[in-house]
Order: sequence, then structure tokens, then C-alpha cells
Amino acid sequence: MKIYKFLSLFLIAFTLITISSCSNNDDDDIQNTEPGNLQLKFENGFNNLGNIVLNQTTQTSSSGQKHQFSTLKYVISNISLIDENGNEFKYNYNNPDKGAFIINQAEAKGGIVYANLTEIPKGNYKKIKLGLGISPTSYLIGQDGQGIFWEKAKQEGMAWSWSAGYIFAKLEGKYVTSSADTEFMNHTGNMGDTTINGTADLYREVVLDLPTTARVSKGITASIHILADFNQYLSGQTALTLTQTNQMAMGSSPHLVSVSNNLIQMFKVDHVHND
Repeated sequence: MKIYKFLSLFLIAFTLITISSCSNNDDDDIQNTEPGNLQLKFENGFNNLGNIVLNQTTQTSSSGQKHQFSTLKYVISNISLIDENGNEFKYNYNNPDKGAFIINQAEAKGGIVYANLTEIPKGNYKKIKLGLGISPTSYLIGQDGQGIFWEKAKQEGMAWSWSAGYIFAKLEGKYVTSSADTEFMNHTGNMGDTTINGTADLYREVVLDLPTTARVSKGITASIHILADFNQYLSGQTALTLTQTNQMAMGSSPHLVSVSNNLIQMFKVDHVHND
């Protein structure tokens, strides 16, 4: 009887330990659903050569035109992550105060400009979507609805007056002509309300495949390394040549429409870290 009684007590104890262990595992699963962070690393370069050095790195376009940048800035917004099941997480969509970033090559550290995203749902992400510029929907929220980013954009020289709106990409530098180096200044952007003003919409979006899965969780901050090939500026889907007619272009002229179409093609994901 004592043996049976001992076995009964042992089985009860084992059952309680098993239930407790399962309960703890369930608690861990609940904790593991907590959101994590994600870091985007933008490396601006020419072709496969990263880290453009302002006022120094020179590129020759497909038309044979040598040029270099003294200023290189652009706005990234409306970031989305698409997981292995095709579900899309929109990061502060149409909310520039929380979801827009100015990528400024002058602030690059080791050739990289960082954008840190927080409160990303736990998941295994396969694609990323980027917006170049600020969407018309975001702009129409009004100045009061994006006051923080608007002030930052003004301080960074990435805005005109509110009625004119944001500068999406600011490219300045010099190009070689037959006689001497000539300055250029191309500033792309929507001129206020494009519908009312009848102007072109230069906001662009692109979806990029990740070469490996970005695994986001509370304990892991994944990073996505994005190359931006500024050879696309003049040598993209439309080959462009800087001339006296377009070297000082601002807004949404036909030349800058072509620039915008070229620039959205410059992004690709080089690699992903899950650290």
C-alpha cells in the first residue's frame, strides 16, 4: 500500500509540475508577442560603391556627364512591412510626425544614415515598402496635423512655404561642362495641393524584397541595409543630361518628374541582420 500511495503522490506531483511548466510556457508565448524595434540603414552610393563623399565623389552618367553632390537629402515616409503570410504592417502611415524621416548624407556615420522604427509587431518580414516624399494624403491633413515634422523639414531645408509644401529630394552640386564646372540644384516636390493646382504628383512608392527574413521581436532588433544607387539620378529609366534649362529646377517640372521616376528605382536591400 505504501508503494501505491507513493506512486500516487508522485504522479500528482508530476502532473502539477507539468501543468505549471505549460503555464509558464504559455506566459512566455504571451510575452513573446510583444512588439520590437527595427533599424533601417541607408547607404547612398553610385552603382555598387557606397558612401558618397560630398564635394568629392564623382560619377559619370550614361551620357558621359561628370557630376558630384554637395548636398544630398531625401524624405522617406509611409514605411510598410509585409510578413511571410502577406500581412502588411503600416508604420505610422500618413503620419509624418511619427513615420517620416529625412535621409541626409551629411549626417552619415561610416557611410550609413539610420532610421529607427519602434513598436513593430513581432513577425517574420519578407518585404518592405518605402515612400519617397510625403504623400498627398499626408499633406492634406494640414500643417497642424504634422507640425513636428514640418518644423524639422524647415530646419533641414526640406520645405518651402506651407502652400508649396515639402521638398522630397534635394540634390545639389556641380557638373562638368565644356568650359568649367557648373553648379546644379534639383529640388523635387509637390507644389501644394496637386489636385487644386493641377500639378504633377511626385510622391513615389516602391516595394523591396528582403534577401533574408527580418525577424522582429522584443529581444531582437533586426536591421535592414538599403542601398540607394544615385547613378539612377541621371542614368535611370530615363537618361538625363544637366543643362542650362534644368540645372536650377525646383518643384514638379517635367525634368523633375523624370528625376523622381529615376530615383524611386535606386533602392535595393543589400542584406538583413537579426541581432
